[in-house]
Amino acid sequence: MYTAATWFHRFYMRYSMEDYHRQDVAASCIFLATKTEECGRKLRDVAKVVCSKVSHIDISKIKDDSKEVEECQTSILLTEEVLLEGLCFDFVVDSPQADLVDLFDTCPNSTHIEECAWSIANDSYRTPLCLLYPTRIIAAACYVLAERALEGPQSSSLDDRIASPAPSASLPTPPSHKSPWAGTSRRAIEHFGFNETELASVADALGVLLEYYGAQDLQGACEFLSAVASIPPPHSCAHREALYKPFAHVAAAATAPVNAATPEHAISQGATPSQGGSTPGKPAAGAWKPVSEPAP
Repeated sequence: MYTAATWFHRFYMRYSMEDYHRQDVAASCIFLATKTEECGRKLRDVAKVVCSKVSHIDISKIKDDSKEVEECQTSILLTEEVLLEGLCFDFVVDSPQADLVDLFDTCPNSTHIEECAWSIANDSYRTPLCLLYPTRIIAAACYVLAERALEGPQSSSLDDRIASPAPSASLPTPPSHKSPWAGTSRRAIEHFGFNETELASVADALGVLLEYYGAQDLQGACEFLSAVASIPPPHSCAHREALYKPFAHVAAAATAPVNAATPEHAISQGATPSQGGSTPGKPAAGAWKPVSEPAP
């Protein structure tokens, strides 16, 4: 699922959601990921699950030879060809979870913090962080945010947790002076040994995560989610415009009227990336088409 989510973000770096429907691309990403991650699934089984999720129908009521399943299978295969081209056939995907495992082994901590960091890493795939930063930056941001969330508002701020070491930090600390980070957990920062530029990236990653949590509907949400959303971002992000603007417009989009002419999903309209006699995976006239890139 993490591999598929990364490919989903990569695909829409090059193509538009107006040309390729998100549900068809998501299904193709998952189907391709089952093959590259050696967790093979039959195309029909993937198509049935997609139809079940899209149509809100119990999967046991969907027949293998139904028209919807056949259309979904065709859509997945045709979209997969465009997906492969959009990925430049690069199937290598690293995950922050792998870096978190190394961090957990090196710096054992509370099970609650480790589970929380793992959950935040899962949520990070709902943001473009997998495109913006290396996995070790994302892993550190998830761990730092988890520590701050569970230790409470009276604990050290995010700024203290990711502060850059002073030039003289390597010298012995005089007995009469306390370390500026006394009582502050800096396990992730010390484990990865970040430089100034990388610390700035960790701060930005924390800002994106907090913007994501702040954009969620907190009414009726668990108390923990509200606690995370209320954490002040690092100072370097606090006075900056939204790092990821779509999060800033979530509320406005949620209250905007839905255009009845826009299909809820491509499968219900019988749309596929290829129609008529066009080349498979290449949009026909009036059908889906890649976003044309301006000439250099």
